[in-house]
Amino acid sequence: MTMEFYKTSDSSTGVEIPYYGDRVAAGFPSPAEDYMEQTLDLNELMIRKPTSTFFVRVDGDSMIEAGIFHNDILVVDRSLEPHNHDIIIANVNGEFCVKVLDLSHGFPRLVPQNRNYPVINITPEMSFNVFGVVTGMVRKIK
Repeated sequence: MTMEFYKTSDSSTGVEIPYYGDRVAAGFPSPAEDYMEQTLDLNELMIRKPTSTFFVRVDGDSMIEAGIFHNDILVVDRSLEPHNHDIIIANVNGEFCVKVLDLSHGFPRLVPQNRNYPVINITPEMSFNVFGVVTGMVRKIK
């Protein structure tokens, strides 16, 4: 798996993008509002701690059942303590991967969200560390 890392910038771009406060119905349509409430800063929305946050692009399909697809960009916070069932970026024997962390078996397991991939049981012989906890995702539709 190839991982590309992108460091976030602490400086604002100054670009204001309209944000409509009303939610969009995913079931039956609702009447649209004709006004904008405010602007939305994606940095404020997606990044809690800029100095410890990175973006990483996904390469592969092992997390599709979690809604994470090839070429998605994940927001990763290195300052967060990983907990059971968090989606994490891990380094296993020198290779980066994105998986669900399972701590319920007495040893760490990395669980893919695609039935075509095996669970990775972390053993003492393996080199393993958690690079960060996934806190968000960016996906371009078109």
